[in-house]
Amino acid sequence: MRFGPFTSRLKGLFLVAPIMFLTGCSQVSGLGFEEGVTSVNDQSLSLWQGAWIAGGVVGVITLILILWPAVFHRGKKDGPEFPKQTQYNIPVELAYTIIPFIIVAVLFFYTVQKQNVITEKTDTYAHEIIVEGFQWSWQFSYPEAGPEAVVTGTPGQPPTLVVPVGQRVRYTLTANDVVHGFWVPAFMMQMQNLPGVTNRMEFTANKIGEYPGRCNILCGRNHSLMLFKVKVVTLDEYKAYLETIKGSQA
Repeated sequence: MRFGPFTSRLKGLFLVAPIMFLTGCSQVSGLGFEEGVTSVNDQSLSLWQGAWIAGGVVGVITLILILWPAVFHRGKKDGPEFPKQTQYNIPVELAYTIIPFIIVAVLFFYTVQKQNVITEKTDTYAHEIIVEGFQWSWQFSYPEAGPEAVVTGTPGQPPTLVVPVGQRVRYTLTANDVVHGFWVPAFMMQMQNLPGVTNRMEFTANKIGEYPGRCNILCGRNHSLMLFKVKVVTLDEYKAYLETIKGSQA
C-alpha cells in the first residue's frame, strides 16, 4: 500500500507540532493567573506554568505515539493476517520506566523548592491577622488594633479581609468546629484551618484591589456560602481601617 501526498503532509505535521508547541510563544501564559499579585504567586506561577508545559509535552508525545501506528502501520490487504509478535523490548521498557521517573523527580524538586520559600516563617513580618473558620463563615481579628478589633461574617453577609499593600503579613489560621480551607485563588495559596491546631503563613500582597476568597474544604451543609473578600489597600488606608474597627465588631 502506497501513501499519498496527504499522508506525507501528516507525517510532517507530527514532526513539526511539538516544535510549534514549544516555540510558539516568547512568553508563557499565566494560564488564568496574574503575575505579581503576591509574594506567594511570584513563586507558584512558574511552577504552575512548568507543570502545564510538562503535561503538554507529554500529551503531544503520547498523541503521536497513539496516532503514528494507527495511521502509518495499518494492516495491508495483501499482507499477513497477524503482524510479527514481540514478547518484550528492553530499550522501550527502560524508556517508559525511566522517563516518567525523571519527569516526576524534576517536578518534585521544584515543588519542594517553591514550597519551602512559600511556607517560610520570619520574624520580620509587619502585621498579624488571625483567620478563624467556623460553620459557615469567617472571623478576622487584628491584634495590633486591640482584642476587640474583630470582623465576623455570616453566610448571608461575607466578611472582608483588609490587608496593606507591600507589607508582609502573618496569617494565623484556626477553626473552632470542623476543618476549613482558607483559599484565595488569585493569590495561588491555600492553607487549612484545623480544630485544635494553629497554622501560620506569611506573604506580601503586591497589588491594590479586591480578590474573592472561599473555603475549599467540604465543611458541611452551607459550605458553598463560606465566602469572603480580600481587599488590598494602601498602608494609610489600612491604618485608618483599624481605627474604625477598634472597640467594636464590624
